[in-house]
Amino acid sequence: MSFRTVILRFCASIRLSILFAEDNPMNMKIAVEILGKAGLIVDPVTDGKQAVEKFISSLSGTYDAILMDVQMPVMNGYEATSAIRKSAHPQAKSIPIIAMTANAFTEDVNAALASGMNGHIAKPVEYKKLCQALREGVNINGVEK
Repeated sequence: MSFRTVILRFCASIRLSILFAEDNPMNMKIAVEILGKAGLIVDPVTDGKQAVEKFISSLSGTYDAILMDVQMPVMNGYEATSAIRKSAHPQAKSIPIIAMTANAFTEDVNAALASGMNGHIAKPVEYKKLCQALREGVNINGVEK
């Protein structure tokens, strides 16, 4: 079974709009291409501050989840998540935010959860696990597409 088939099988049934914060251009390009081919709508930003601004200025329901790199310039993923959770946006407390980071120790996972994130995916990303995390995160909030 090809890599593309695996991704399509696990993500195809979830038509989601994702805000994706990633400062590495190569990681961004690969993820946007793979997730886009799997049917997800990906809105990319390159730092945490842009993610916060884009989310806060969006209409409720624009995004189904946020994928957040942790180590980014301007504002890191933990700070961005905290700012999103503290905002007045109608989805601020409920939108699933999933950390995507090379830091995969227990303390890194705990830091992600403590900042208000709902999950943690280690890089290099296994897209099957990412799709499963998105399914679980979306189901936490009762949203099914």
